Amino acid sequence: MATHGQAQSGLGRIVSEIEETAIALILGLMTIITFINVVLRYGFNTGIIWGLEAVTFLFAWLVLFGMSYAVKVTAHLGVDAVINLFNEGPRKVLAVIAGLICVIYAGLLMKGAWDYWAPFAGLDATSGRWFPTGFENSRDQAWYEVIDTPIPEWLRFIEPIMNEGEAYEKLPRFIPYFMLPFGAALLLLRFVQATLHVIAGRQTSLIVSHEAEDAVEDVKHMNAEG
Repeated sequence: MATHGQAQSGLGRIVSEIEETAIALILGLMTIITFINVVLRYGFNTGIIWGLEAVTFLFAWLVLFGMSYAVKVTAHLGVDAVINLFNEGPRKVLAVIAGLICVIYAGLLMKGAWDYWAPFAGLDATSGRWFPTGFENSRDQAWYEVIDTPIPEWLRFIEPIMNEGEAYEKLPRFIPYFMLPFGAALLLLRFVQATLHVIAGRQTSLIVSHEAEDAVEDVKHMNAEG
């Protein structure tokens, strides 16, 4: 199985740093914003208007970062009862097939994520029903804003680029929504890496190995010591 100490390429190390740092920052920001909002609400009968929306976006980012990171550390759950009926050779073939299916799924997810996000960024969506065959014009929706979160002053430079010089009152949606194609791209990269690791013999599966059984054994061991 793959481990945290497994040798990684330069790209793999960079992606791992991005994932781990982003997950830590997002958890910290969610905690801070929620804590401040609770104090303000129950202590001063007020609150941060944009707090709930910001935490909602951060939670979505956390899920999207987490799904790719879980592939890296083989933390996704799965059922291997049938696979374990086979010998090592057939098991590897089935694991490779599963990896290829996951790669195709992640590719489809990335196309859908890009096609949804692109209009909000004033970009073109891809053509083709299942796989991208090119790009096609899509209605520019870069002027769409979120509901509550104000735009930081340091982001005003994007107004001439994205909003034809018009001022944004709230944060433009393409910024928080960017996590959709980015997260899908990370997931695709991780599934490709995991499949190559299975082919190379560096890991045997894409899922966590017998987590429930290991937990039961740990509990039995603790009870025996008690």
